[in-house]
Order: sequence, then C-alpha cells, then structure tokens
Amino acid sequence: MSEQIHETVRTHYAQAALRVFDQQPATCCGDECCGPSAETAPIELYDAAHRDELPDAAVLASLGCGNPIAVAELREGERVLDLGSGGGIDVLLSARRVGPNGRVFGLDMTDEMLALAQRNAADAGATNVEFLKGYIEAVPLPAASVDVVISNCVINLAADKSAVFAEIARVLRPGGRIGVTDIVAEDALTPAQRAERGSYAGCIAGALSFAEYERGLIEAGLTDVSIISTHLATEGIHSAIVRATKPAAA
Repeated sequence: MSEQIHETVRTHYAQAALRVFDQQPATCCGDECCGPSAETAPIELYDAAHRDELPDAAVLASLGCGNPIAVAELREGERVLDLGSGGGIDVLLSARRVGPNGRVFGLDMTDEMLALAQRNAADAGATNVEFLKGYIEAVPLPAASVDVVISNCVINLAADKSAVFAEIARVLRPGGRIGVTDIVAEDALTPAQRAERGSYAGCIAGALSFAEYERGLIEAGLTDVSIISTHLATEGIHSAIVRATKPAAA
C-alpha cells in the first residue's frame, strides 16, 4: 500500500514539474490540487516581496496550501529542513532568511521536482541550499542536525504519518521547532468521508484529523503542539498552521 501511495503521488507531482519545465504553471490534474489552484496559490499565499525574491519557475511550481516561511520565524544561522520541497520555493525563501551562515535542506522523492529545484537554486544564486532525494518517512540526515522543520501541504501525502512525525523529532535538535502548513480534516469526518471529498494526490483523502495530527506529534515526543485552521479547503477540510517544539535537553 505504501508503495502504491508513493507512486501515485510521485507521478502526479512529476507531471506538475514537467509543466513548469515547459514554462506553464504546475496546474492541478482535474480536481487534484492542494489548497488554492496553482494559478492563484503563489498570489494568495506569498506576498509580492516574497515572489520578487524568486525565479519565475519557483513561483510557477508552487502547489502548497500556505506559507510556512511566515510560520517558522526563521533566524540567521539556523539549519532548516523542508519536507517535500518540490520546486524549491520555500527552500529558497528560507535560504535568504538564515543567511550565509545557515543552511537549508530540501527533501523530495520526485526526480523531476529535484531537477527543477536545482535549476531554480542556480538561477537564484543560492549557495547555502542542498537538495536530497528520499522519502519524508526516512529522512537522510543525522539525528539532531536541524533547528527547524518546515513543510507545505506535504505531510498529508505521506504513506506513514507516524514515521514522518518520528523522523521530525529525530532530526530536530533539542529545543528545535516545526512550522508547517498542511491540510487537516475535522474530527467528525471518517477516512471514507475524507476520500469522498478529494483524492490522495490532491491532499484530501490522506489528511489526518485535527485530533490525529495532534496525537501523532505528541506521541513522537514533541510538545507545545498548536494546529490552527487558516481557511476552509472544502467541506470539513481545512488548511492549517501546525507548530510544535522538541523539548530542550535536561
């Protein structure tokens, strides 16, 4: 089942990346879209100052449901991991904020998105970024190696959310934090009802409920968990801001 989910998601977002290589917006396939439509997402979720910092292709490839850069409150010199980095929009924005003494890692499983992100980084002249291939359920970084984990509408796509939360806790340094935007379901919706409202690749069928999301983060050892709805994506399904911290060492 996990491999089937990975392949479904990989194929969908590979096609989105190829559209951008053809200088077209990474539009959704049918109803399969995370958050706002691809044509409006960069306008609604990133202000003009953010967009002006980026190559056009990074903006065209944006398929998120929020702006984790506005959530994470990044600081100079920090090390940041972006789970499901796609075309690199949040990696590049993070790189500006952490500065030359910081570093930003982008993790994605899709070759086409990684190639697009590498090109965007080169076009932006970003030297403090690194893109990694892999699954967000098995992050290819050492334990306690990053200060902040960000993600933009990707955790809902994971085949094993518990593994994702465990990996977030593992790679965060003590006192580290997460600043994530994601799709979250109302607690009353069953998994079947979530699937009725949208596909897995469209970020709906795989969404956790508010209670499931909070419980998963707490069970992974994170504290100060906060999940706040920002807007309704569809009936019973919300775009949300997720924050949590890893306890500091005793």
